[in-house]
Amino acid sequence: MTVPAHASPSPPAPVCHPAGDQDYVLSGRPLRPGTSLEETSRSGEDRWDLRAAILQKQGKALALDFATVPPRYQATAKELFYLLLAGPHPHGVAELSISTIRQKFSALASFWHWLDARPASAAHPAPVPAVSDLEDYHRHLLAATRTRGPRVTRKSAIRLLWFYRHQLSHGLPFDPGHLEDWAEPHPDRPGENRTDRIPEPVMGPLLAWSLRFVTDFSGDILAAVSEATPLHAAEHHTTEKHLDTRALEALLARHEAERRPLPGFHGKVNMTFLARKLGCHRASLARHADRISAAAATAGIDDGTYLDTRPTASLDGEAWLSRFDYSGKGYESVGTLTRMMQTACYITISYLSGMRDAEIKHLRRGCLVTRRDPGGVPYRWKVTSLAFKGENDPAGVTATWSVGRPVAEAITVLERLQPAGEDLLFARLAFREGVRPGSANAAVSSAATSSALAAFTAWVNDYCGRQHRHDHIPVHGEAPWLFTTRQFRRSLAWHIARRPGGVIAGALQYRHHAIQLFEGYAGTSDSGFRAEVESEQAIARGEHLLAVIDQHHHDQLTGPAADEALRRLEELGEHQRLAGQVVTDPRRLERLMKRHDPAIYPGKYVTCVYSHAKALCGGSTQPDLSGCQPLRCRNVALTPGNRDALAEEIADLDATLSTRPALPPLLQSRLRDRHQAISAFLASNQPGPP
Repeated sequence: MTVPAHASPSPPAPVCHPAGDQDYVLSGRPLRPGTSLEETSRSGEDRWDLRAAILQKQGKALALDFATVPPRYQATAKELFYLLLAGPHPHGVAELSISTIRQKFSALASFWHWLDARPASAAHPAPVPAVSDLEDYHRHLLAATRTRGPRVTRKSAIRLLWFYRHQLSHGLPFDPGHLEDWAEPHPDRPGENRTDRIPEPVMGPLLAWSLRFVTDFSGDILAAVSEATPLHAAEHHTTEKHLDTRALEALLARHEAERRPLPGFHGKVNMTFLARKLGCHRASLARHADRISAAAATAGIDDGTYLDTRPTASLDGEAWLSRFDYSGKGYESVGTLTRMMQTACYITISYLSGMRDAEIKHLRRGCLVTRRDPGGVPYRWKVTSLAFKGENDPAGVTATWSVGRPVAEAITVLERLQPAGEDLLFARLAFREGVRPGSANAAVSSAATSSALAAFTAWVNDYCGRQHRHDHIPVHGEAPWLFTTRQFRRSLAWHIARRPGGVIAGALQYRHHAIQLFEGYAGTSDSGFRAEVESEQAIARGEHLLAVIDQHHHDQLTGPAADEALRRLEELGEHQRLAGQVVTDPRRLERLMKRHDPAIYPGKYVTCVYSHAKALCGGSTQPDLSGCQPLRCRNVALTPGNRDALAEEIADLDATLSTRPALPPLLQSRLRDRHQAISAFLASNQPGPP
């Protein structure tokens, strides 16, 4: 690896005043509401707490701990990361987010530790790496890190020492990006979506079980939570309370009369649980141990501690659970079921709305608006939250999504699940792990949600095993599918694009009243969901069109645009052949369609060979299906499948017109007109002799 002989001149460095020990490191950052700058870290401290600058509710608590950096590099580290946090920034260098800065800190700390351990480091009193150091570090990363992404992350962090060189006491005197072999271009084009989509055999049962929790099981779980929440809170409020002996006697008498065992724990009466039910301190029950033992001899001791609330919902004609465990952590405990229900709501909202994880985690009580017709029947649901990606405000901007009934039901369940004083729907629950007190994330973090998704799958499969059911969530290959929060949006885009009829089918499936449903899923035009769906649609069209070409079905096209379709398909086939092999990889197919899209859109009744000059639908760059006029448009071509579908439509019209009693005259007239128009169109576009 060598350094180029010349380097491009750099712009003037910004004026920089060295940070004093008492300067606030977050002085240039917006802070969370309710946080003052005086509460934040100063540059002279060895640990900088960044929580005050983490504005998203699901963000993790982050800090920069300079004690983890080798001593000879700590001064440079503090100088650099103060600049990254507070500025000023060199010309052309954008401000980094808090999470990215934390990532750069880890990468540079790792580099400095590697550099400090080199035998030759003692010969360089100044903490400035040489060209040979970076050459060796490049080889070290290639040998130690197989994945390109982590290598690029570590190298980009080192380059910050060059960008901020004029503002650092020991900046990097050369640009590592100019070193030979230092850069590692990605083999795929920039911006390509590489998020895995959830396989259909996994997504189907996952969504089905989520909807069961939302619609069927939620009433039982919420009733159990209503009973368990005061018991859980009593732990912190009964220290000074004394026992009401009449309440104890009444409780024990009920157990004896009903022959209902007392709550047990490891074979003994659960005295702590009894104390919580009676609202007293556990020690208050010690004087009544004989009476409690007598009741236990009569009624027995249960194998666990169970709530009085009993499940009422059924699954395939049988009760889905027998009872709710209060103190355990098993599959029937109220704590576990609470977490499973919140996770089920997340799956339902994420997959059926297209919202990002951050947007879901900022849902608040009252975010749902339901519109009803004059008869009071709901027909449209809208959800308001905050959007972050593509927005200029780091605190997020208000955005609205159109959703379906299942999402609305999930939000309603979450509003009932959270205590009255909690606005965030994905805040931690009384029985929920995943958010530690004092952490920055008021909502469950993305990592905790990913873990909860795996736990939900494990719960469902454990439940199916216990109940001898066959609708479990299958593994993918030889292991359970590894869920991430981004996969639901990606999978939804694929599902909409691959449904027969495309956009129309998606609008009907998700109860949207506009054909252009994508803006309904995307809170703002910058949300990118429309682009994701259109990318999936292009891949689906490409697969279909290449199959038509390979099977020579394009020779059988008829209609006014048949010749143009034949020409475009032959050109697409030629571009495929120039690639040297059959295009089967989705990413290569997406590139092929992006560069050589023939603008042919297959449909059930017609195939659109789009040309804006001849289009009657009003579409500017592609067909507008809401205004399609297939019997008049000159962009129409017919495949054998299209002709068969039109023939079936004629047969359906014949059957409808022959029904008795007869249809109203006006409707009969309109159906006959449509019958004649389709028949004439089909007759004039039949294939000629070969």
